[in-house]
Amino acid sequence: MNGGTLAILGYVALQLVIGYVASRSIKNERDYLLAGRKLGPGLVFFSVFATWFGAETCIGSAGEAYASGLSAVRADPFGYAVCLLLMSLLLAAPLWKSGFTTLGDLFRERFGPRAEKVAVLVMVPSSVMWAGAQVRAFGQVLTSSSGAPDEQNTWLMTTVAAGVVIVYTTVGGMLADAYSDLIQGIVLITGLLMLLVFAYTSGDLAHFSAINAEHLALIAPGEGWLDVAESWAVPIFGSLVAQELVSRVIAARSPQVARNASLLAVPFYLMIGVIPVVVGLLGSVVTPGIADPEHVLPATAARYFSPVLMVVFQGSIVAAILSTVDTTLIASGSLVAHNLYLPLRKNLSDAHKVLANRIAVASFGVIAYGLALSSDSVYELVEAASAFGSAGILVCTLFGLFGTFGGERTALATLLTGVGVYAVQAHLLESTHPFLSSVGSALAVYTMGALLESRAAVPAEAGE
Repeated sequence: MNGGTLAILGYVALQLVIGYVASRSIKNERDYLLAGRKLGPGLVFFSVFATWFGAETCIGSAGEAYASGLSAVRADPFGYAVCLLLMSLLLAAPLWKSGFTTLGDLFRERFGPRAEKVAVLVMVPSSVMWAGAQVRAFGQVLTSSSGAPDEQNTWLMTTVAAGVVIVYTTVGGMLADAYSDLIQGIVLITGLLMLLVFAYTSGDLAHFSAINAEHLALIAPGEGWLDVAESWAVPIFGSLVAQELVSRVIAARSPQVARNASLLAVPFYLMIGVIPVVVGLLGSVVTPGIADPEHVLPATAARYFSPVLMVVFQGSIVAAILSTVDTTLIASGSLVAHNLYLPLRKNLSDAHKVLANRIAVASFGVIAYGLALSSDSVYELVEAASAFGSAGILVCTLFGLFGTFGGERTALATLLTGVGVYAVQAHLLESTHPFLSSVGSALAVYTMGALLESRAAVPAEAGE
């Protein structure tokens, strides 16, 4: 390993120390998962900002913009910015007032324990795929910093990244995560702004005029309106009620903080998220011929930065990745431990509950590592994570949070329909609009099921 790699690992070690110090205040499961619901505006702001600002925004978006142009990056940062806006305006305060620890709790209280368990089994794969994307991106950054981006070295660096991330995430809870997000957010914003300033002062931004017109088109050649709608729907509605984002807003100290801090994060997410897209587009002109598009961000940065500044920049990318991967692993771990395992074990101590969550987090870290090695790209993993099974979760959560229309059987049918339709459309029929199909089908099934349940309840009440 060279000096750059060691410096990055040193930065990660610092995050481990922060996580360890913060974790000493953890007394019970709610402390571990929600920081005791005491996060103030600053921590909520940086935490929400950092939740989606990870590998897909930096490594993935830059690579997609480099390879395919502006039409390939509608999801991130633009789609996810809209997702954050809808969360802050519509859902943040109601979710906080619900008092739930996880989204699975909403399904238990509103639809029953069977719906809770099915919902958890549907949500967990998405979180693990998201974590896999972050681990893969971490490995890409370490590979680039090592100066030998071959297949064997990528495997080695991804393995190192996975080990570090698993330890870091297992040690820290939500409070450690929030404090780390504060530091990582500052480092990330600094690194990306530096890159933009150096690109401007070098005169390279003038090369935008030389970018192929197709690369700057918002709609790719041959794309229909359904293709465009699908590309927007996946990040906006596929992630709107994801456990990763929900946990951030319900960890705030009040519904006002949950709403206002997450709303403030939206423009910052969009402004900073555009920078990797600009770099990717610019890279297609100033650094053509990169074998792996996911290396375009560090390759472009290397044009402007000294070795020392390059280490700082790579540290900022690591910050983005760490701020997302710990969230995704905690999300999947909490759903399994809190909603599946702990209900089976009565009268456990607070220490045992926290331990169960940590074991679950570490286990999903290992699974995420396997996904990172088997996937072809960061963006691919993220889009799969956003779309898989989320249609049924979205429909049930919205109906369950804002009304009493529909019961357990309706929720179960909707959840299974969302997963089934998406799987058939995406993998068997190879449809280009699997997410839209799954959302429409889930909405139809929920509506019909709720109407049937309400009609069946009327004769029952009349006979009493």
